[in-house]
Amino acid sequence: MLTLRQLRFLTAVAETLNFSRAAEMCFVTQPTLSAGIKELEDRVGVQLVERTRRSVMLTPLGKDIAARARRLLLDAAEIETLARAHQNPLEGDLKLGSIPTIGPYLLPRTLPAIRKAFPDLRVYLREEMTESLIDGLNAGRLDLILIALPFETGALDILPLFEDGYQLASPADWPTPQDAKTLTQSGQLMLLEKGHCLQRHALEAYPGRIVSAEDSFAATSLTTLIAMVSEGLGVTLLPNLAVSAGVVGSSDVRLTPLPDACPRRVVLAWRPGSARQELFKKLGNLLQRESRSSSGTPRASP
Repeated sequence: MLTLRQLRFLTAVAETLNFSRAAEMCFVTQPTLSAGIKELEDRVGVQLVERTRRSVMLTPLGKDIAARARRLLLDAAEIETLARAHQNPLEGDLKLGSIPTIGPYLLPRTLPAIRKAFPDLRVYLREEMTESLIDGLNAGRLDLILIALPFETGALDILPLFEDGYQLASPADWPTPQDAKTLTQSGQLMLLEKGHCLQRHALEAYPGRIVSAEDSFAATSLTTLIAMVSEGLGVTLLPNLAVSAGVVGSSDVRLTPLPDACPRRVVLAWRPGSARQELFKKLGNLLQRESRSSSGTPRASP
């Protein structure tokens, strides 16, 4: 029969298109990996990998089998996780991913409570864009992700945490803004670069009332946006979660609440049927509790 080891070798080659790097990923020597791929090809009776001195590529069938192999390996990992979870679901390693506009402003406040409630749980944090987090979750690279909706999540299980509104940040020496029309009257709207869900959420919050993403300044972090605002270069939208966490600091900006902006919905997501879903729900309760205890944090999601 096919072995999980052979399938892992194939998926590693598919990911790297390099036998040397694939062997490193699998913690084996390159001859061992090559032999495993050859055994797999002999077993199925067709060539899966085309290899020359300059390149490595999978055949069309090889790509199809590699995709199915990833699902099999993920299921096998879930079996191991299920067994460990049955022994003690509240201990072990947890790979938690978060988007940059939530993680730094919520998780540091919550981690002490998590450590106290689950002393045998080791949480490893990863900060990425939403699309990358979802891909990592589906591939088994992550166990749990903290993201904001609206965003297409497919078949993932979703636990709503709270709603997060916005505030308008403008230079302190500009006239006090009155409402959302200021977004088109006060100068250039500066947003995060494409790929950040906050950019899309901000544009959706005021459809037709702000400049297009192509015409706006794009930054890589909220800290950069705040620095640009304090220099009088424009205005930006900041999530309440970040504001309540002190992201503005001593920067010379004025904050104006925007109660009519459609809030983003902060959620936890995990693979359906995960053996650790009870743990994930407990973690969600801790995150909700922390969001409610912080001043200025948004409404709990229904």
